[in-house]
Amino acid sequence: MSELGRDILIHTADMRVDYGDTTAVHGLNLDIAAGEVYGLIGPNGAGKTSTIKVLATLLEPTYGEVFIGGHDTATHAAEARAVLGYMPDLAPVWEDLKVWEFLDVFARAYAVSHADRRRRVDEVLDVVSLESKRHAMSGSLSRGMTQRLVLAKTLLHKPRVLLLDEPASGLDPIARIEMRDLLKRLAAEGRTVLVSSHILTELSDFCSSIGIMEKGRMVVNGPIDELVAARQTHRRFVVELLEPAIQYEGPLAELDGVAAVASSGDNLDLDFAGDDREASQLLAGLVAKGLPVKGFYEKKRGVEDIMLEVGAKEVS
Repeated sequence: MSELGRDILIHTADMRVDYGDTTAVHGLNLDIAAGEVYGLIGPNGAGKTSTIKVLATLLEPTYGEVFIGGHDTATHAAEARAVLGYMPDLAPVWEDLKVWEFLDVFARAYAVSHADRRRRVDEVLDVVSLESKRHAMSGSLSRGMTQRLVLAKTLLHKPRVLLLDEPASGLDPIARIEMRDLLKRLAAEGRTVLVSSHILTELSDFCSSIGIMEKGRMVVNGPIDELVAARQTHRRFVVELLEPAIQYEGPLAELDGVAAVASSGDNLDLDFAGDDREASQLLAGLVAKGLPVKGFYEKKRGVEDIMLEVGAKEVS
């Protein structure tokens, strides 16, 4: 499936998921291209897991169409499964198997040939940095290592599409960083990745596109750069002072180009509509007014700032 020259590997149109009288996903439309990393954000119960289960062909949509790798999951589910790898939240491992044995079982299930199985097990262990744990019992691994083992299993058949449901769930800070860096490497290899989380900051620094779901509906959706640019109407400058800043809020709010002022301790945050020359003039004006300025810099607004503005309720 292609659209405007792009190879679309995940496509949904008007996808709805009902559980009895309850609708979990309302008319979802997605187009995710080859090599894209798509972050699906939303609180628990927003519809993320139901969406991923439909994409993984584990759940049939009540209505709408779903294509994975160009294959209609309603009529060619087996072909779709052959090109996707699915990692569920809190996926179990068989604790009485060694790490390599666990992977070998799934390599057989994925129909990896006998001649290639050992090589593929070695390759995925290398990808997830578990080579030293090859002969360890799966049940002896830490939570972070277990997640990496499950991801290794997901990669055995070289899927083009990865569906990862809360892969950093339950991990400590160090394990979260390791998982994030691993996902960055997988994305850099050209895989199409859809990864869900209820924590925006887990995804925003390596996703190319993002969507926010609330109560089964997509409320924000698109490339991160475009979403940020569309909502960034002002530049944010930080003014560091030598004394409490609150006394200067009122006077500065009246300056040309200043849209908003907020103080925090000895700092002022200014929303300013102007170019670099005008920003330089703003600084000169602050000094001329007698403000004891010790620092002045622009704070680049990231996707967290923009997304929390437009979807604070959704991700809270």
